[in-house]
Amino acid sequence: MANVVNVTQPPLRVAIDATPLLGPRTGIGAVVDQMFNHMSVDPSLDITGIVVSLRGRANLANLLPGNVAAKPFSLPARGCHKLWQLVDFPKLGAFDLVHGTNFVVPPAGGGAELVTIHDFTAWRFPEIVSKHSRAYPALVQRALKRGAHVHCVSEFVAAEAAEYLAIGPERIHTVVNGFDPEPFSFTDTHSETNDCPYVLAIGTEEPRKGFPTLVEAMEVVWANNGDVRLTIVGPRGWGSEALDQAVERSSRPHLIERRGYVADQQRNQLLANAAVLAYPSLYEGFGIPLLEAMAAAVPVVSTKAGAIPEVVGDAASLVPVNDPDGLGLELSNVLDDGRLRARLVAAGLERCHQYPWSATATEMVDVYHRVVDRAR
Repeated sequence: MANVVNVTQPPLRVAIDATPLLGPRTGIGAVVDQMFNHMSVDPSLDITGIVVSLRGRANLANLLPGNVAAKPFSLPARGCHKLWQLVDFPKLGAFDLVHGTNFVVPPAGGGAELVTIHDFTAWRFPEIVSKHSRAYPALVQRALKRGAHVHCVSEFVAAEAAEYLAIGPERIHTVVNGFDPEPFSFTDTHSETNDCPYVLAIGTEEPRKGFPTLVEAMEVVWANNGDVRLTIVGPRGWGSEALDQAVERSSRPHLIERRGYVADQQRNQLLANAAVLAYPSLYEGFGIPLLEAMAAAVPVVSTKAGAIPEVVGDAASLVPVNDPDGLGLELSNVLDDGRLRARLVAAGLERCHQYPWSATATEMVDVYHRVVDRAR
């Protein structure tokens, strides 16, 4: 049951980590941006955006809604993260609640704390995450010792939180990510989709995204569908070397295009023109690109990894993890079978509207009040 907020009480003073808004916008950055936009109008909250970074901090105020105050930290993120694994300093004072939106919550200095965990990759597969991300378990554990609550972005992640964090269910709160289909609802797609069809993959070139498996799967696609291109959109990362090697082993490397990081408008147009989105993830806590493709009326072929089945329902074709032959065969089926494509597109268009930001924001505000009430 939703918490009943007494609007006669002064609004909660809430500090929300806006660091994901800095630099090139990732999926987490897009989610945090929408959180600020929707929750900043709630009269029961007085929100301040904080940044734990020296990079881009001067531009913070321009990235926040006009009624949200900006408060940059005066220390670099990595230095703070090293300190926060050992001591609860530096602290953030004068807030009823501090919400760490990306695995790290600054010590509140007397207020309540909430930390968002998007997935448990750093716990389950530390060998495939960056050095920086390997600090997440220690940072979360330190926050839990201070009494922090945990926000999970899917039921799957919440179940893992109960397993890995050893805290009671009263400290685990599930609020799924919201999604706005409007920016991806294109009507002016280009003819290149029909003339030169391509399979699209989106994400940083990291091991978790499974791109080498996708390159191997393209051999099956080429055997069944001719010269279909593979286009990968996303910056180079700590999995780029393995992807380089997979492309070198490919029989048709000239049909593999790696665009790197592209601006939102170009990325969205590439998505709208794609014949199919391939999402060969090894593990996933949610998967925003899946909903983006559905909103763009693009069929989705993905793995059964983590929270993906929960997020997509019956609106995507799912294959086992690390199965290049199965992935390639299902991509071929979607490319060839008009009825299958039409079913996936119709189901996807319906599915992507089932994550309204209004509901996500309302539930998150309710969590804020419940966490603060428990701390008082």
